[in-house]
Amino acid sequence: MNVESITAALARIPDPQGEGDIVGKGRVQAPRFNDGVASLVLDVTGLGAEARAALERRIRAAMVGVPGVSDVRIAMTAEKVERRIIAVGSGKGGVGKSTIAANLAVALARAGKKVGLVDADIYGPSQPRIMGNEDRPELADKQIVPGESWGVKLLSLGQLVDAGAALAWRGPMAASALGQLIEGDWGDTELLVVDLPPGTGDIQLSLIQKWKPAGAVIVSTPQDLALIDATRAIDLFRKMDVPLLGLIENMAGYICPHCGEESDPFGMGGAEAAAKVMSIPFLGRVPLTLSIRRASDAGAPPAAGTGEEADIFHSLAKRLLEQLDRA
Repeated sequence: MNVESITAALARIPDPQGEGDIVGKGRVQAPRFNDGVASLVLDVTGLGAEARAALERRIRAAMVGVPGVSDVRIAMTAEKVERRIIAVGSGKGGVGKSTIAANLAVALARAGKKVGLVDADIYGPSQPRIMGNEDRPELADKQIVPGESWGVKLLSLGQLVDAGAALAWRGPMAASALGQLIEGDWGDTELLVVDLPPGTGDIQLSLIQKWKPAGAVIVSTPQDLALIDATRAIDLFRKMDVPLLGLIENMAGYICPHCGEESDPFGMGGAEAAAKVMSIPFLGRVPLTLSIRRASDAGAPPAAGTGEEADIFHSLAKRLLEQLDRA
């Protein structure tokens, strides 16, 4: 009777991920009762540290009302979530890589994926501003717990240090910081978009060697100088056997808000031509617009909204997923 009473009390606890209770969802396994002690195995797959702790508290509270139960023992288990890393890189700074990474993450989340975003640009973190989340993350079970914005979980060193503070770190310190971000409490995240610093340095090597990405996306502007540097980034990923998911051409075309005339201050089509020459997919191009810049400064990624600019990022995300499935 005690086991039945224990199970009935547990069945009144809703599952943290919605739809049903923890007994019906199969989270509770092997409930037992012996000498006043209720014991059970709890499947916490997909739950973050805070959700796990909250569920444990609810279970213990529920057991208080079960006659004869004087103690509760809970063993937690979890299946390993298969998480794929998408590295977003560039050969040089100033090409809008972080803006592209943020909007890709949001668009992927809008496509139904469980997405996390790591701001691995250790020396120049900008994702807290772009994603509109500069809150300091909490620590649980020695792991950093990501915050969430626009349906995307986010971790950035910019959330952990004072705004504007210079980080004069050598390679090992930067790599250690990267590890804390990558190995944060990401819960049931499926895709982890990593916004890399420009170039081909320590952070890129550490990511590839320790957490082999499922693929890489390279961002470039159309002009020759940016494409030369982008080629170096592509060469690094190829040498390290990381699949190239595609090249994105940013700041491609500008429409004057006053006269409506279209011009190409950085050129047009250079990245697409380079992708063809290097035999890597061309995912698409993003125009140079004042609205994208303003949205990024305001912490409201265009991909989170509607309209022409949102559609651009959703199309990029769709092509990215197609390439990821083929990788």
